[in-house]
Amino acid sequence: MTQLQQYGFKEPFTSEATALLTQAGHENYLIGRITLEHKHSYRIRTEQGELLGTISGKYAYNAFMRKDYPAIGDWVLVEQMPGEQRCLIHKLLTRTSTFSRKMAGLEIDEQIVATNVDLVFIVMSLNHDFNVRRLERYVLAAWDSGASPVIILTKKDLCEDVTSFIEQAEQVAIGVPIYAISTLTGEGIEEIQNLLIPHKTAALMGSSGVGKSTLTNALVEEEKMTVQHIREDDSKGRHTTTHRELFVLPKGGILIDTPGMRELQLWSTEGALESSFSDIEQLADACRFRDCSHKNEPGCAIQQALSDGSLEQARYASYVKLQREIRYLEQKTNKQAQLAETRKWKQVSKQLKNKKKNRL
Repeated sequence: MTQLQQYGFKEPFTSEATALLTQAGHENYLIGRITLEHKHSYRIRTEQGELLGTISGKYAYNAFMRKDYPAIGDWVLVEQMPGEQRCLIHKLLTRTSTFSRKMAGLEIDEQIVATNVDLVFIVMSLNHDFNVRRLERYVLAAWDSGASPVIILTKKDLCEDVTSFIEQAEQVAIGVPIYAISTLTGEGIEEIQNLLIPHKTAALMGSSGVGKSTLTNALVEEEKMTVQHIREDDSKGRHTTTHRELFVLPKGGILIDTPGMRELQLWSTEGALESSFSDIEQLADACRFRDCSHKNEPGCAIQQALSDGSLEQARYASYVKLQREIRYLEQKTNKQAQLAETRKWKQVSKQLKNKKKNRL
């Protein structure tokens, strides 16, 4: 197995890379995967070993939005600098999945957490950290990314009523696999390892102090990540992981560890709600009227379910809140996309004018 294959190089990346490398001027370029992202520099794994990369001037000139820039997990086309372990990034290969969130704060912009992952491991601990509303958000973001969510409930050895937590998770994450584990006793670790077969990539997501770094060390089978203890009174932890990093596991899978997120504001589309809230979507389909607002109309299946208790009021309120949040984001991002497109064509027009002047 080549180094690239160890890092998950498979279709459709292989076909796209082959086509790119046959283009004129690309003969000496290399394909690599970004294993660490730090501000505007990247650590990239290639067949020539590990290189430190930055984007080329032309790449930067043609990048108009955050999604245009490389991120952890991306496959890129690079040019190694002669005699150095450094390179320039010239091309970003098409992503198969992108886990994003809205940047923290008032700014309306996308923060890409990880790309080209097959599984999103949503990690919550079996203590005060467990929060079903937050879990709904993570599951929604995972489905929207193009990857498949998996829920991992940690610190099983410290919990007396694991079943209750699992039942709560099942109610808001319909059909999503759930594993309760203990990194202290090792219970459940093998089940997680079995999910990470060769060429498959998973990303760990969750709050600080839930045990992501401890789980990473258990899966990598090496003390790669520093571990800090949580406060016993509220089960909250400090940020241990300060950057995103990609690891190859002993059994062949690939794992991306990410810093704890204090909040997860969605960067999503309306369609993702169908997977995360399939129970409510099915009820809406059963309403008497197609344009039912689910308020006072006769024959409203959702209002009936709320009345008889088969649909939890808090879950429906969360669904409505997320709908509003997504629609607001879509309005803002559509305006951003229009502005980016305008900037792009201004640059194209400028380039054409310069070429015309040079010919005269």
